[in-house]
Amino acid sequence: MINLSRSLILGSSILALAACGPDEIASPGTGGNVIINNPTPTPSPTPTPTATTGVTPANGCPTIADAQGLTDEGTVTGPEGEWRVCATPLRFNTSSTLPRIPGLLYRLPGEVNIGTDGGPAPDISDGLSDTNVELTIEPGVIIYASGSSFLNVTRGNSINASGTAALPIIFTSRDNVLGLNGADSSGQWGGIVLSGRAPVTDCVAPGATPGTVDCERQVEGAVSPSFFGGATDNDSSGTLRYVQIRYSGFVLSGDNELQSLTTGGIGSGTEMRYIQSVNSSDDGVEFFGGLVNIKNLIVAGAEDDSLDTDTGVKANMQFVIAAQRPGIGDAIIEADSNNGLQDQTPRQNTTIANATFIQRKDDDQVIRIRGGADYGIYNTLAWDASAAGTPCVRIDLSETIRAANAGLDDVGAPRFESVALDCATDFRDGSGGIVAAQTEAIFDAGAGNDKAFINTIINGYLNGANEDGFATIFDVTSLGSFFEATSFIGAVSSADDWTQDWTCDSSAVSFGNNTGSCTSIPVFN
Repeated sequence: MINLSRSLILGSSILALAACGPDEIASPGTGGNVIINNPTPTPSPTPTPTATTGVTPANGCPTIADAQGLTDEGTVTGPEGEWRVCATPLRFNTSSTLPRIPGLLYRLPGEVNIGTDGGPAPDISDGLSDTNVELTIEPGVIIYASGSSFLNVTRGNSINASGTAALPIIFTSRDNVLGLNGADSSGQWGGIVLSGRAPVTDCVAPGATPGTVDCERQVEGAVSPSFFGGATDNDSSGTLRYVQIRYSGFVLSGDNELQSLTTGGIGSGTEMRYIQSVNSSDDGVEFFGGLVNIKNLIVAGAEDDSLDTDTGVKANMQFVIAAQRPGIGDAIIEADSNNGLQDQTPRQNTTIANATFIQRKDDDQVIRIRGGADYGIYNTLAWDASAAGTPCVRIDLSETIRAANAGLDDVGAPRFESVALDCATDFRDGSGGIVAAQTEAIFDAGAGNDKAFINTIINGYLNGANEDGFATIFDVTSLGSFFEATSFIGAVSSADDWTQDWTCDSSAVSFGNNTGSCTSIPVFN
């Protein structure tokens, strides 16, 4: 059972940041120790703080397998009572479990690494051995951070953050647990980084061949150099399941920032499902290279792009909700192949099925595909919900729309099948001489597309009659075993609302008071 409540907590910031390719950002958070008390119900000239009784603090921090242990940072009192705060080590050297204990919150005290980087190869041919550290996070655990703190899963190590619908795992900011956040809060800590050893491009080493074990990229801003990339397609960074990531995207410098979830060169062995990003000050999620498979993804209120993909990523996504806040954010999709190196291979090839995209900014576009990226969109609704209107689709550069070329790892122009557009303007001119009419012709070549669609979305995310009864549905199982057959367009059919129980409600999209408002902290009993 879930009781909703606003909690508080203490925190401080340290250092860090993670990879952000062509577009990187973040924003300042706050640090320091804070105790918040509610005033008495009856105002008086000098209000007397009183503690309420809901949460009572755990007696202490649990023992974990890592000899460094957890640091007991005392308690904090807030509207729901009193919490124990336990800080993690800066690096987990031994596989450990963070258990869910009533009245206890965990804190990331800086750049927290899971294990030590095992290098680009899965054996000792690169001179490095894997430490094989796994951090297990139990369902219902709440972890918070502030400033430049973030969590990085290094190569050869893994995370097992397997929440449940009844007990999601929540990563959030200090201000959130202190009850200081409002509808537009963002950028208060780093985020989660998964660093793997699958192929990437834009190698950091001059002369390295993209997509090989010699091609690596660096997690920028890390205390000690931390890298991702390699040549292991089926590499695994672990599992993220039923996870909320709130108020991330701390800016360390100019163009260096994180988003809620950043992946660098992760392999197909990594499992990601039921993930909610809330108010990232940069992109909602950003995938750099590797082989990414993700289902049941929600990106709410990102301040840059909702889904940013780059540096040769091969990605599959299904059941995706991306909704912006009014007047905030850029495109829902921004896709580049290789950061300006259009013919570097591997070339990005991303496939999205059953998505609902809700754009609420009066410029830009809903979908932007450029840089020679290969992209396929299927059984999807793109909806311009902005006040003044913004175009649905933009394609840039001739390399993006040219014919398939196996030698260049190029499968041809973007593919649209059973895609519905509900926009004031369906297409816009792109850069590199691509005009709206060319983009429209590409869209029209797909089967079952509707550029005059009128959406019947319910409560801002749930399919209505027009989505569930769409005339032509593309058989996405033909795209590969990852995809599930559906009979509707959009992310959430009225017959199966997979958003229920584990999500929180924000100004971008609300799901019906499951774990409460994203500005509050739930208390799981």
